[in-house]
Amino acid sequence: MIDLHCHLLPGIDDGAADLATALAMARAAVADGVHVIACTPHIYPGLYDNDSDGIRRAVAQLAAQLQRRQIPLQLVIGADVHLAPDLPERLHAGKAPTLHGSRYLLLEPPHHAMPPRFESAVFELATLGYVPVITHPERLTWIEGHYDVFRRLTERGVWMQLTAGALAGRFGRRPRYWGERLLDEGCAHLLATDAHDNGERAPRLAEGRDAAARRVGDAEAQRLVLERPQAILRNLDPALAALPTAAAQPRTGTWRRVQELFAWQ
Repeated sequence: MIDLHCHLLPGIDDGAADLATALAMARAAVADGVHVIACTPHIYPGLYDNDSDGIRRAVAQLAAQLQRRQIPLQLVIGADVHLAPDLPERLHAGKAPTLHGSRYLLLEPPHHAMPPRFESAVFELATLGYVPVITHPERLTWIEGHYDVFRRLTERGVWMQLTAGALAGRFGRRPRYWGERLLDEGCAHLLATDAHDNGERAPRLAEGRDAAARRVGDAEAQRLVLERPQAILRNLDPALAALPTAAAQPRTGTWRRVQELFAWQ
């Protein structure tokens, strides 16, 4: 398996606090069946002012530590990039990294409010030749009132990446519900851990893959954690990657979904 969203680099954002934690996370990922991890620290101007050069140095340093300890895990560069007015310029200048230098860009929206011009800003990145990958849409508190936004983005070629732990119920009922709905309706392209530590936010990808397989089958679950991530690392045109497969029979009808939502109020 390939994990394309992990806060593994020590001391660079709110992920691994130190080298010992990063090494423990790496060992846990390998034990879980992961052989490649994209190190994706936040780039959040004013809070986490990371850039490509700093991330590249940190990845090289951690890779050397893994090699020294014979931990068989390949690291690639990336970032969990927040929307900002100068993001296109930063990408063009090479200051904000894409995933493994590809056309695919992890894009993290704000958690609690849809930013102004969100759709148009994402589409602008697409017109520049990037494939935006929206991270953990199922965990955004505003998805309930704007679910159609994510449907429209998907229809226009934007990719969605779910958090494995959300499908496994680790983030509560609401994120699990929205993750399952995106998956059931063929709007999920990738699964990743978004791991931050080796405790509550440990790198557990297999449990998410297994949860996905129960809903959309083993073949689609494999595409979520291996085939589409490989396409990203090879910088393939998204048209060459298999489209997400919707559940053959939706697990939850419309009325049942309404009942579930009201039950959570």
